[in-house]
Amino acid sequence: MEKLNGKKINTAVFISGRGSNLRSLIKYYKKKNSPISIKLVVSNNPKAEGLIYAKRSKIKKYITNFKNINVSEKKLLKKLFNLKINLICLAGFMKILSRNFIKKFKKPILNIHPSLLPKYKGLNTHKKIIKNKEKYSGSTVHLVTAKLDSGKIILQKRIKVSKYENENTLEKKILKIEHDLYPEAIKKFLINL
Repeated sequence: MEKLNGKKINTAVFISGRGSNLRSLIKYYKKKNSPISIKLVVSNNPKAEGLIYAKRSKIKKYITNFKNINVSEKKLLKKLFNLKINLICLAGFMKILSRNFIKKFKKPILNIHPSLLPKYKGLNTHKKIIKNKEKYSGSTVHLVTAKLDSGKIILQKRIKVSKYENENTLEKKILKIEHDLYPEAIKKFLINL
């Protein structure tokens, strides 16, 4: 991937739901000194609330249902290559990209995960954290590899879990820190390329 030399990196953001991290990434990309330019929002859910943010900011959207993963990923790769996308940011994307997709894309894919990886990979992280009475939780931005939530960690932010916490309050707390963490991690990652 080319160095930054003042050029913004063409970026695609993948979402499945409310898109609050997408919204914070759009805010970030609109800043003058931002290293990214969001060219595409991809969703596996045509009803994803986050698609509103793409529409408001006049960013192209692409919906694919992943029913036939091979066909879906092939079409998606074609779209990404046509738009010269050099970075993918997964932001609450609830599908697992295949090893084949990751290999063929050949460029960095980042993900934000609501736990302090390597602890609590996969789903239902807040539930597990509360059940295990963890004192701390947080969020991690990492590189995507074929192994779930196992790629190189770029940046983490930690928060204290109060003893009165429930899944909802913890999710809200973590979401709040993610909105700053993801842009910070992207900046850190691209500077160190």
